[in-house]
Amino acid sequence: MKKKKKQQPLKKWAGRLHLWLGLSSGIVVFIVAITGCIFAFQDEIQDFTRDWRKFPAQEQNFVAPSLLLGKVDSILPNSTASFVTYNGKERPAHVYTFMDETPYYIYFNSYSGELLNVQNLNEDFFIIIENLHMYLLLPEAIGKQIVGISTIIFVIMLVTGIILWWPKKKKQLATNLKVRWKARWRRVNYDLHRTAGIYCALIALLLAITGLGIAYEWMHASFYTVGNLGQNYPEDHKVPTLTEVPKVVSPIAFDRAFYTTVEKLPQSGMYFVLDQGAEKPILTGAYPKALTFDHQSNFYFHPKTGQLLASHLYAEKSPGLQFQEMNYGLHTGQYFGIFGKIVAFLASLFVASLPVSGFMIWWGKRNKKRNSPKKASSL
Repeated sequence: MKKKKKQQPLKKWAGRLHLWLGLSSGIVVFIVAITGCIFAFQDEIQDFTRDWRKFPAQEQNFVAPSLLLGKVDSILPNSTASFVTYNGKERPAHVYTFMDETPYYIYFNSYSGELLNVQNLNEDFFIIIENLHMYLLLPEAIGKQIVGISTIIFVIMLVTGIILWWPKKKKQLATNLKVRWKARWRRVNYDLHRTAGIYCALIALLLAITGLGIAYEWMHASFYTVGNLGQNYPEDHKVPTLTEVPKVVSPIAFDRAFYTTVEKLPQSGMYFVLDQGAEKPILTGAYPKALTFDHQSNFYFHPKTGQLLASHLYAEKSPGLQFQEMNYGLHTGQYFGIFGKIVAFLASLFVASLPVSGFMIWWGKRNKKRNSPKKASSL
């Protein structure tokens, strides 16, 4: 009997928390989850709808990044371009740039330098979906907090939902995992809410925590701490200093940095080269697969000569840093390939259904109490 008394107050308070937190954050959780569904297969959808995104691989070197930067300057005069990405042997290179505070991706054939597409990121469908997912299309400082706080609330709701779902007796476990499809629609909706929440709970928790890692620096830093079991690795944060600081970054050095990276890791599927300004080394990176942002290796080069100053291969990085860098892949599911994307899509779809079915449960009970002189019995 004592055990029963301890469980009932816990479920009572869990139910109250679950209800009011759900009502306060449901709309945001729905928007974030449904946009996550759409974004999960954005690469595959873009490949199907935008034919310029793929072309036959060729047995020749990629065009020099300085040439692409020069072309961007002629396409968008006075823009600020310093970041070039080569998306694999069968995909175009693109330059990230700003003009009048508007961000652009400028796509080129990575072998010939031919212009393929000028993409205004403020008008691109999938970038809009991504911004809606992260900031609700609000100013970043405001939208990030609303989404972040709603995500934290959602994590609490997952915990309280499990407490409410947890059966009193083991023999009820199988029953709680089923949907009574032949019952009345309110019962079906209630069962769907419970079972969807339980079946996707662990994946939803992973998506929520990795999402918080993108939104908040303190959560991102915690991945490093947890991955390294509290130990710090100074090599992870070491950036070479320059003994001679040039006035500008040399185009020759910029190209040499890129081609040296390709020479060091020729089997990589994607590369980038970043001009960080003359006072800092040129930073390059290589990834094993195109459009997959994990297992990153980095190199640092002198901005005047292009001399290799330091390297930080993926295998040399600490587990905590590796964990940080795989965060995006875990959040989108791409870390586990197409299977991971399918799981992320389905989990996001289930999560999107929870605020809807939860609201219907609350609204049904509310109307039932209004219309009945007697206390409505629980489902």
